[in-house]
Amino acid sequence: MEVLKVSSRSVPNSVAGAICGVIRKDSSVEIQAIGAGAINQAVKAIAVARGFLEPEDIDLICFPSFGQVILNDEERTAMIFICEKR
Repeated sequence: MEVLKVSSRSVPNSVAGAICGVIRKDSSVEIQAIGAGAINQAVKAIAVARGFLEPEDIDLICFPSFGQVILNDEERTAMIFICEKR
């Protein structure tokens, strides 16, 4: 499964486009975000991606969870969003 990493400076429309591209190709994508700003951008991107995919009769569903990721040789807690088409 492809992993997309989102930061607080990520542009939601750009991330949404990336989500759509992966969903069309692989049917699922993992989105990782660390920190409140990054999580905010990720959630907005997921919402926008749902709108982008709706005309193609693709319903995007999302399963949020916590996970551990390595960032700069340091273990951090991240929000992990598994998105799949239904």
